[in-house]
Amino acid sequence: MTTRASAAGGFRQGAADPGPPGVDGSPPALRAVRDIAAAPESVRRLDVVGPGGHGKTVLLDALATAFRAAGITVRADLPSDGLDAAEALLVDDAHLLDPAVLADLRRLAGLPGGWLVVAHRPWPRSPELAALGAVLAARRAPVVLGPLDATGVAVRAERLLGRRIEDRAVAAVLDRTGGVPLLVDRLLTATDGEAGLVAQLGYTLAAQPPAVNELLLHLAAGAPLDADLLGLGSATELDERVEAAVAAGLLGADGRAIPIVSAAVLARTPPATRTAVRRALAERALDRGGDVVVAARGLLGSGAAGPRMAEVFTTAGDALLRVGAPDAEAMFAAATAAGVPPLVVAARRAHAALVRGDGDAAIAEADRVLSAADQVPREDVALAGTVAAAVLARRGLLARSAELYRYVDSVTGRASALAVPVLVGTGGPVAAPPSPTGAPTLLAGAEDLVADGVRESVTGSPTAALSLLTRAAAMMESDARAVLLPDQPAALAAIVAVHCGELDVARSVLERALRARMGGRGAAPRHRLLLGWIALARGAVPAAKAAVTGVGAGLEPRDELLAAALEVAVARRTGDLAALMPAWGRAREAVVRHPVDLYMLHELGELAIAATRLREPSWVAPHLDEADALLGRLGDPPLWAAPLHWARLQAAILAESRDEAARHAAAVGRAAGGSRYAAALAAAAPHWVRMLDHDVDAEAVEVAARGLHAVGLAWEGGKLAGQAAIRTRDRKAMSALLQTARALQSSVPAPDVAPDAETPPSGLAAVTAPPREPAEEPSGPLSEREREVAALLVDGKTYKEIGEQLFISAKTVEHHVARMRQRLGSTSRGELFAQLRQIVQ
Repeated sequence: MTTRASAAGGFRQGAADPGPPGVDGSPPALRAVRDIAAAPESVRRLDVVGPGGHGKTVLLDALATAFRAAGITVRADLPSDGLDAAEALLVDDAHLLDPAVLADLRRLAGLPGGWLVVAHRPWPRSPELAALGAVLAARRAPVVLGPLDATGVAVRAERLLGRRIEDRAVAAVLDRTGGVPLLVDRLLTATDGEAGLVAQLGYTLAAQPPAVNELLLHLAAGAPLDADLLGLGSATELDERVEAAVAAGLLGADGRAIPIVSAAVLARTPPATRTAVRRALAERALDRGGDVVVAARGLLGSGAAGPRMAEVFTTAGDALLRVGAPDAEAMFAAATAAGVPPLVVAARRAHAALVRGDGDAAIAEADRVLSAADQVPREDVALAGTVAAAVLARRGLLARSAELYRYVDSVTGRASALAVPVLVGTGGPVAAPPSPTGAPTLLAGAEDLVADGVRESVTGSPTAALSLLTRAAAMMESDARAVLLPDQPAALAAIVAVHCGELDVARSVLERALRARMGGRGAAPRHRLLLGWIALARGAVPAAKAAVTGVGAGLEPRDELLAAALEVAVARRTGDLAALMPAWGRAREAVVRHPVDLYMLHELGELAIAATRLREPSWVAPHLDEADALLGRLGDPPLWAAPLHWARLQAAILAESRDEAARHAAAVGRAAGGSRYAAALAAAAPHWVRMLDHDVDAEAVEVAARGLHAVGLAWEGGKLAGQAAIRTRDRKAMSALLQTARALQSSVPAPDVAPDAETPPSGLAAVTAPPREPAEEPSGPLSEREREVAALLVDGKTYKEIGEQLFISAKTVEHHVARMRQRLGSTSRGELFAQLRQIVQ
């Protein structure tokens, strides 16, 4: 209870609840004074300072309890002749006491005997309170109560809720409350969430002076602590208001707004008043050339209009566009609603829509500008053309994109490096680098590096190309304008890295791009799908499948083709014919919508294999012809040609076309000098052709398989060794190749990945007699190998498919099935399947 010494402030006699514990179980700040009962007379004086809601009263109640437990009397009045040795006086809210009472307390603080603890807010600080504080501080350092940190919030949550909460929940509470202990407690225990606390705070705010509420409203509306912008007469007046709000626990110690307090302020302010305050702030900031974004965001949807508001929204949109914020487009839409002619901001709206990942809106706004090019400034035409070109590139229309870049160059009067990737991608001439013009910005530098890297990939060193593109990606990590590029440097670097066999580099550059949100929302699906393609190359089929499902639907045509090819590849490698058919349907539609370009050759190669597997090669034949023509125009660059010829070799093997297989193997061999990746393919290619003639050089195959593994193609290497193993008649060589295949298979990152389960062509007959395998100790009714065969058999796999997956022949599978049937006593195929399901499930 409290006995008042005046109308405000008072002496504390104690309370039943000792209050919230600190980190070590003591009340907040009690650790600094827990030994006060045993303190010598010289330090029996204590000054406690803290804003409202920071625990001063809780601390005094805890001290009262501690004093009583030590046999010390807690007085409820101010003694006229000093405190006895076994008496304590606890004073709360001393900042509200009358000057005469403060003078008496100062006199008492200078007398010997007893304990005196005075608690007060840091403001208002009268001369009498300052004098009292000086006397108290001369005996002992004041205890200053501040906000809770993350650890303090976690401890409070555990005490109040009886359980620990997650770190992100701690961070959210800390962010919303600014760590003010009272607000933390109320938010943690609110039964109706934040809304209840906001309503509670409304009553607290109603008791504040008008000047404090006015300050809090302006800060909630986004105003900085600037006397001129707030319309105050002087900085001194602003400081007084800030001190009052901080002392009340309604502002942070640094003067920053507390989010939940701001929410309460706005909730109790009528809408018209909120809009008027924000409008005034925005207009003042606009006049001074300051930041109008926060005020403009608050005005969205308010209906604010007129020339001044149109200028505010346009300025805010420009500021947001410079940093790549997704709500820039909303600002330009608001500017149009406020009275700006749509054509004036159309180019910027196109750019903002591209940042947001809305290609349809971006190209619509860009086309509005291009259709009225003689009515808008030249820089708007250039921006609109650049946006449209970037969107068309994302949709796989590189030829049309190149036309737009050439048009932009004619408008600006200077050659841009942006056109180089799209020109080269369509097999256009690899022109000399344009002379640098304009300011050497990050974007311009990245454009030049991308152009040089793409040229180098066609005419020079793959390693140099990869270096240039990786540097371009690093340069654009911090620049929101990367969204204007026809393809992200990270994506191009990853594609080149895959073609070089540098899968770790590819993964690293893509992960960095995703963390930096390079290229805006529209670029993220491409980066994720390329990561899936890298996982596929390594044989990590589940990760590749997750990449496809993770990006969802509604992709741009370029990304849709990549996703469809990846889905086909996953189904093909797992031998899942039921999944392959719908995936192939999706891929057929995607490939029809996407013209052939240099950057989709990997996907095209995968679809060529699947088309042959499904006996529908006519669907990709025209695209393969286009790819041949494109590569021919570029001089058959080894970096780009080798992977496509490798895929076509695999398709030819499936079709049992020896001449076609030999042709593509020879093409892969000619590209061997392009990179170590191409060299690994070239070393392996002849062995696939020789297998068509039942000719297996076991030692050379093993070297080639390990070479594929060395450039990241663990699955390809395992497949080569496995296929060679079931086609050789040399049992010793078979055993060695099987061991190699399994070793390479086990190196795949995902342990549950199965190798390709395609049915081999009939011309590649497996050995007649099953190879002998090491004796296996049965585990239950079946051996471990028999359980593997049984699981695949129950899944509906054929003998050939099971053999492909386990690197054994179909005859060996048949032998295992016969042995299982005999061991289980099955009298029919149906009975065998029923028994196997019970065993393997």
